[in-house]
Amino acid sequence: MKKVGIIVNPVAGMGGRVGLKGSDGVEILRMARKLGAEPESPKRTVDALKSLATFKDQLEFITYPHEMGEDECRAAGLSPRVIGSIQSGETTAEDTEKAAQLMLAENVDLLLFAGGDGTARNICHAVKQKMLTLGIPTGVKIHSAVYATTPGNAGEVALMTLEGRIKDDHLAEVMDIDEAAFRNGIVSAKLYGFLRVPTESRFVQNAKSGGIASEKEVLQGIAMSVIEAMTAKDVYFIIGPGTTTRTIMENLRLENTLLGVDVLYNKQLVAQDVNEAQLLEIIKGKKARIVVTVIGRQGYLFGRGNQQISPRVIREVGKEHIIVIATKEKLIALQGRPLLVDTGDEELDKELQGYVKVTTGYADYTMYKVGY
Repeated sequence: MKKVGIIVNPVAGMGGRVGLKGSDGVEILRMARKLGAEPESPKRTVDALKSLATFKDQLEFITYPHEMGEDECRAAGLSPRVIGSIQSGETTAEDTEKAAQLMLAENVDLLLFAGGDGTARNICHAVKQKMLTLGIPTGVKIHSAVYATTPGNAGEVALMTLEGRIKDDHLAEVMDIDEAAFRNGIVSAKLYGFLRVPTESRFVQNAKSGGIASEKEVLQGIAMSVIEAMTAKDVYFIIGPGTTTRTIMENLRLENTLLGVDVLYNKQLVAQDVNEAQLLEIIKGKKARIVVTVIGRQGYLFGRGNQQISPRVIREVGKEHIIVIATKEKLIALQGRPLLVDTGDEELDKELQGYVKVTTGYADYTMYKVGY
């Protein structure tokens, strides 16, 4: 009987919808809770574990107490063996590392862990490349290549691995950024190590990459195309994060929150670095558009770094009013893989599938497939 280890960072992702761009640190978590943030990890972990529930009698599930895995396992219909101890409601990075070390001692065949880049760093620090691992994406910033593309796909990859349908594994990058600098508009990514993950190119994401200087003219053309679309009066434009969307703001000579979400009205900045609740208050019952770009190499439109543009916001605006922008180089770098959405709402993710028009230059467009 194969052993599956399960570790959940219960606070991962809490800073996303409230616009805090991360969840690392006691003070950030306090702010997130004050702003009304709800835990994202439990539900997303359960979504991943449901794929394994059918085979629960053929697998042994080993997890940590309460919100660090036990609760999620039971919610998914599993009967785990619980090891270790925590102070419920006050879990720490040290708990994650201790849990990983105990999983290593248990000789689990696969360690599933739920979180973001900080969680991946903890796992890497604790076990390095000594065991097979796979991340369930529940964090705000997920630059690392150790995560499946969605929670559901994490479950599928885990199942295929445990059944022997995926036989190979490889070393994948564990990346993280300085959150304090990130909140000030500075992206400082660093390689912290590697984890062994199952080799499945469809369902496991790549490490994030940035743009290149030679794209400047193309970005200008993309920006002008979007600005021309703003001629419609009395329409709110929600501008997602990224260097591609920043060019729009620069051309309008408006201050830009590089890593946050801004709102324009009649080409004027009316709200800056907003969270989900603020967005909903602004656009409720109004005409609005969402402008998002593609994360380099990963291909995400929603669910990575822009959780403020939540399922409720997307439904309020309407999927037909989403404007996708990206350079052709970014699309080519995907090597035919689809654009991805991981909003946390499976029904919405399904609705967003299909083909979307991507603005790739001035009056230049291409149709590209969206999956999830």
